[in-house]
Amino acid sequence: MRKLALFFLLICSMNAAAQRLGDVVDIQGVRGNQLVGYSLVVGLDGTGDKNQVKFTSQSVTNMLRQFGVQLPAKIDPKVKNVAAVAISATLPPGYARGQSIDVTVSSIGDAKSLRGGTLLLTQLRGADGEVYALAQGNVVVGGVKAEGNSGSSVTINTATVGRVPNGGSVEREVPERFPAGAGGDAEPETSQL
Repeated sequence: MRKLALFFLLICSMNAAAQRLGDVVDIQGVRGNQLVGYSLVVGLDGTGDKNQVKFTSQSVTNMLRQFGVQLPAKIDPKVKNVAAVAISATLPPGYARGQSIDVTVSSIGDAKSLRGGTLLLTQLRGADGEVYALAQGNVVVGGVKAEGNSGSSVTINTATVGRVPNGGSVEREVPERFPAGAGGDAEPETSQL
């Protein structure tokens, strides 16, 4: 009976010890890196930017031009189903090419809601200007705003900020710098995580 109890205790402790090192320790100097980008959220049900937001219509025109669609010079595309957005994400330390990260999408125009929209493919850049990830996907919004005929309104969170879970794909690792040794070597090593 004693051996059986010892066996179960050993098995239970093996599962408890199976954790990633990065989840249980902080290494001095190793941190996440902030990424940022700009894109469009399309497919909105009339809740996108109004025509007064000129950079949204310029972005739509430029995107169509990249796909070979030329608009007549005097035509200004209607953008009520499109919103210009800023994208932000954190690239955790140790992430490698192909891994996914969550992305936050925030309206920078006058869109009323990003609910039901799709983020178009865009690059996410670090503070050094280099591209570290790509982002795209369906936007999930947790905010709600309701207005009554009497003029009353209720707002919970905000509908102009959303997330794209696993919507970012890491394309480049961040070089991490570690001290070469405890002996005070002058040159730090650069290592890819």
